[in-house]
Amino acid sequence: MNLLQRGARITSKFYKKRFKSWETNSAELQQKEFKKLIEKGKKTAFGKEHNFQNINSYEDFKKNVPIRDYEDIKPYIDRIIEGEKNVLWPSKTLYLAKSSGTTAGAKYLPITTDSIHNHINSTRYALLMYLLKTGKTDFLKGKLMFLSGSPKLEKTGGILTGRLSGIANHHVPGFLRKNQLPTYETNCIEVWEDKVEAIIKETQNQNMSLIGGIPLWVELYFERLLQKTGKSTVKEVFPDFSLFVHGGVNFDPYEHRLKEFIGGQLDYLEVFPASEGFIAFQDEFPGNGMILVPDMGIFFEFIPAKDFHKPDPPRLSLAEVETGINYVVIINNNAGIWGYNLGDTVKFVSKNPYRLTVTGRIKEFTSAFGEHVIAEEVEASIMEACQKTGAETVEFTLAPLVNNPDGKPCHEWFIEFSKKPESMEEFKNALDNSMQEKNPYYKELVQGKFIQPLIISQVKENGFREYMKSIGKLGGQNKIPHLRNDRSIAEYMEEFLEE
Repeated sequence: MNLLQRGARITSKFYKKRFKSWETNSAELQQKEFKKLIEKGKKTAFGKEHNFQNINSYEDFKKNVPIRDYEDIKPYIDRIIEGEKNVLWPSKTLYLAKSSGTTAGAKYLPITTDSIHNHINSTRYALLMYLLKTGKTDFLKGKLMFLSGSPKLEKTGGILTGRLSGIANHHVPGFLRKNQLPTYETNCIEVWEDKVEAIIKETQNQNMSLIGGIPLWVELYFERLLQKTGKSTVKEVFPDFSLFVHGGVNFDPYEHRLKEFIGGQLDYLEVFPASEGFIAFQDEFPGNGMILVPDMGIFFEFIPAKDFHKPDPPRLSLAEVETGINYVVIINNNAGIWGYNLGDTVKFVSKNPYRLTVTGRIKEFTSAFGEHVIAEEVEASIMEACQKTGAETVEFTLAPLVNNPDGKPCHEWFIEFSKKPESMEEFKNALDNSMQEKNPYYKELVQGKFIQPLIISQVKENGFREYMKSIGKLGGQNKIPHLRNDRSIAEYMEEFLEE
């Protein structure tokens, strides 16, 4: 056992009591966070505009602070960029985390001297929790790598700006940095294919023991690594590879293919980071769901997804949630983000402790015919169809086809297969049947012949990668939406179909 492993084992014991409180007292810890946030928020322009001085309860808060999307909070962030102080939060804005927006283009979310600790400590806590629960330190035996965006930062209104993963890279503790790959220079390469090639060159002869990142882009790294080395599995290249850290998307659709690449036993640790704050991480191995982080500067609210688009949807604190219900996550944090719609949807799988799974994005749905299909349903359905037919997929997305030249309206699935089913018709039927089982509205539409069963358009090899490259989102923290309520993605994908 090396010095780093010994140090981690000792450090983990200091957090045992705190982690235990997450399991037993999360609702109470959330109330403490709420009070601290309101007290500091009183000193800000936002707090004065929203009557924080008279907020004494969560009910008061809901009456004074509406739910906001980025477009609604952007005017306050613009004031911060222009140099105004105490706009959203009284402490200094250290960074602006840049992420892809929708109607507003790029989004810039503040990270303050208070909120930075959430971003840089939570991954460390996840690893310490893993160590405490499993007793394993082998992940610290060799080199560590998180595939991420560039750490190169620019300035916006005098504030350092970059991708969250790049910002976090600047706060890796010194005792870990000597074990960290890739090098800073390689991590700054902007062209993703070139960056992957450089990472492979740096890592292929190293003793990698921990690798992390968004599954699709880690899969690309593994694929190119095996091509370069001529090995059959990643475990042949890195025998001490013992922990894979993943997050950002539902892991299930990628799990089978990644395990085939890896080719051996190792542990998996799921995390739920966002530019607005670190939400949750896996705390049981194996386990179902991630434990919510209740005392790191965020007060969480939850809106039932079925009610989200109503004029005045119910807003619930952690103590009020129930298991098995799809919720939209609302964030209030110590960077001054108030009543902010994170966009992610979750389901709690337990309340003792509070563990959740990510089910999708509230804006990622298909309801062109009144069916309101969500990501959780399509991801589960395609997995079941693969299991029944022996097929394997690389990636997929779904879009409504309202004006179908070959028949009635339907769902069109764009699927890139790594292993095609023996019978595409059998696969299609299995997929459609699974969708009908999971969504009664879809079932009624198909069986009532209002729409026809789904159709499949086969995407050529590497088609989704080519699509992401064509829109400037290849690699890093970028994700492929698995469904849309329009054909904004489908129109692009038509260029990447098999001939």
